[in-house]
Amino acid sequence: MRQSDKVIGYFSYTNSGEVFCDGDACVIAGSEELMKSYLSKKPSDKNNDLIKNTRFGEIINGMNKGGAYAFDEEAFARFLSVAKLNKIPGLPEDGSVPSGQERPKDGIHFIRIQLTGL
Repeated sequence: MRQSDKVIGYFSYTNSGEVFCDGDACVIAGSEELMKSYLSKKPSDKNNDLIKNTRFGEIINGMNKGGAYAFDEEAFARFLSVAKLNKIPGLPEDGSVPSGQERPKDGIHFIRIQLTGL
């Protein structure tokens, strides 16, 4: 399997093509179940949400076009391991909550990544 084909996580979109985002960043969950849990917290019609896996190459293509991504910790760990193999610069060392900071009240911690100059 090529590195670009490695599944990093799952994203969600509606039938009309609206992608589930945290602010301006496309949310990537580590599992389909985690994505469903994130979607259950958003104030919209949950019945129209579609969930699909996304691969490293798709994410890098999105970043090349200026896209931002919000990874949960599980998806970020997968992304980071493949990104390091591909020598992608400018990434944080890990996706954990920085010391001295509390986990958000809803328990969801996203690591936002937007790269320039890939």
